[in-house]
Amino acid sequence: MNRAKPSTRPLRALPALIAATAALWALAACTEERRERVADVNDPENVPTMTTTNVATFISDSGYTRYHITTPVWYVYDEARVPRWTFPDGLFLEKYDDLFRPDATLRCDSAIYFSQKRLWRLDGNVRMRNTAGDRFLTQQLFWDQASRTVYSDSFIHIERSDRVIEGFGFNSNENMTRYTVRRPSGIFPVSPSGPAGGSGSNGDPNPSGQPRPATAPPKSAPAATPATDSDVPPSFRP
Repeated sequence: MNRAKPSTRPLRALPALIAATAALWALAACTEERRERVADVNDPENVPTMTTTNVATFISDSGYTRYHITTPVWYVYDEARVPRWTFPDGLFLEKYDDLFRPDATLRCDSAIYFSQKRLWRLDGNVRMRNTAGDRFLTQQLFWDQASRTVYSDSFIHIERSDRVIEGFGFNSNENMTRYTVRRPSGIFPVSPSGPAGGSGSNGDPNPSGQPRPATAPPKSAPAATPATDSDVPPSFRP
C-alpha cells in the first residue's frame, strides 16, 4: 500500500510569507517616520498663514504710501499668539514722507515685525541712511512705529560728513534726523578721501557691513579722541 508523501508547498511558501511580512513592517515604519516630520497645519505658532517669495511691495500708513519693501521671502503668522511677519532672508526698506519723497532707507540680514505692537526688530548688519547722507551701522535695531522712534542697545557706528562717531546705545526719531548716542566711545575725524577708514570699491565706507571696534581705528586715520562732554555735539550727548 502506497503512502501519500507530505506536501512541501506550505514550507516552500514560508520564506515568501516572511519576506512579505517584513516588507509591510518596514513600510509601516517609514510611513510613521514621514508623519512625524510633516508640519502640523493646525500649529499657528510655527506654520505661516501666508508665504510670499520675491516680494516688492508698497505699504500704506494713515492713508499715505509710507514704505517700499523688497525681500526674498515673507512669512505671515496672523493667527499666532503674538501675530508677526518674519523676513528670514533679510529685507530692504525705503521710507517716504507725505509727498512720497524718500527720507530714509534701511537694510538688514533678517527682520521680524510684530503687527499688533507695530514694532520692528532688525538683526544682522543693519544699515540705515537719512536724507542728510548720514550712515548708521549696528547689529540690532528696534523701530517702534507707534511712537515713531528708533532705538538700540548695541554698538552703533555713525558716519557723518565731518566725523565718525561710535558708541553703545542709540535713540532717534524714525527719520534718523535727530538722534542721540547714549554712551559715546570715540570720535574719528574724516580724512580728505572720505570717512575714517577709506571707501570700498562700491563707494561703501564699510563694505563688510561690520562696525569697526571702537578701540581699533584704522591705521590710516588719526588716533581716536576719547569722547568727553565738551567734544561730543549736543545731539550725541547721553
